[in-house]
Amino acid sequence: MVSNNSSGGKTLRLASFVIQAMRGLIRDRNSRHNVMFALIIGAIALAFAGSTFLREQLNPHEHPVGFLLFWIVCAWLTLSALLLAILDLLIVKLEARRTERGLREEFVQSRIDKSGS
Repeated sequence: MVSNNSSGGKTLRLASFVIQAMRGLIRDRNSRHNVMFALIIGAIALAFAGSTFLREQLNPHEHPVGFLLFWIVCAWLTLSALLLAILDLLIVKLEARRTERGLREEFVQSRIDKSGS
């Protein structure tokens, strides 16, 4: 058993917190949209900075590790935003299907009620 004072317990609590926070971000539409916006803005800002005033520091011949890490972070931000956008699209389609099904059932029920009267 891990006590709360050990670093393993702190890591476990931190991991649990991160998982719960990510669930909240994924489930709440406004939060999800805000995170997508922030990710895209961050990726654009990094791409702009890497192409302009950070060009010297990110020279692949002089600093290959820095160059790779920088562009991997840019790609990670972009892919994260893309995956959130795909998730958002799937959630919107699911909600539309549920709404359509509910409206059909409501329509059929109202037709049955009218024909029965």
